[in-house]
Amino acid sequence: MDSAVNANPPGERPALKWTQPVVELAGTVYTQKELATPPAGVQIALAGRSNVGKSSLLNALAGRKQLAKVSGTPGKTRSVNYYLVHPWEILLVDLPGYGYAKAAQGERRQWGGLVQTYLSGAVKPRALLLLLDIRLEPQKLDMQMATYAASLAIPVEPVLTKADKVNRQQRNRCQKTWEGILGVAAIVTSSRDREGIRGLWERIAALSGASGTEPATAGAP
Repeated sequence: MDSAVNANPPGERPALKWTQPVVELAGTVYTQKELATPPAGVQIALAGRSNVGKSSLLNALAGRKQLAKVSGTPGKTRSVNYYLVHPWEILLVDLPGYGYAKAAQGERRQWGGLVQTYLSGAVKPRALLLLLDIRLEPQKLDMQMATYAASLAIPVEPVLTKADKVNRQQRNRCQKTWEGILGVAAIVTSSRDREGIRGLWERIAALSGASGTEPATAGAP
C-alpha cells in the first residue's frame, strides 16, 4: 500500500504545510494629518531603534531584497509604511525608528509624533512587534516604547534581531531578560541567515487571526 495514501492516522488533522505570504508596499504616510484617515483592516506594527535592522527584517519576511530600503545610515525610515500581506489581507505597519542621535531635533520630534499619533489613533494595531538588538542590554528608549504601547492596551511582542552576531549563551541571556520584562516569549531572528523568519510569520498569523498554513495534499513534501 502506498504510504502517502494514509499519511495521517484516523481522527488526526491533515498534515500542514507552510505557504510563504506575499508582501507588497500599500502606502506611505509622512504627516500626522494623513494618519487621521488610516486604512481599514487588521494591522500589526513594527517598531525599534533606528539601527535595529527593521528594514532587513521586513525584506527577510517578504523573501525579497528591495521591498524595504536598507541603508548603512540609521534613521532612514522617516514615514509610516503600510505593507499588505497576501493572502491574509492584513497590514504590517513599519514605524519610524527612534534613538538616532545625529538627526536634527525637529526631525526626531516629527518621527516621534508620527509614532505616537499612529499608536494612539482610532485604528490601533493588534500588536506591536518591538524589535530589539540581541547584542544589547535593555535600552531606555525600548523600555519607554514598550511601556507606552502597554498603556494603550496594545500587546507588545519582543523580536530579537541580529542573532547571527552572538553566541548561544548571549542569545539565551537576552531571551530570558526580555521574557522577564514583558512576560512574553521572545522570538530570535537573523535576517542574514533567515533564522526565526517562519516562526515570526506564525506569531503574526496568530496575533492577527490569520492562518499561516493550509492542508497539505497527501504525499506532498
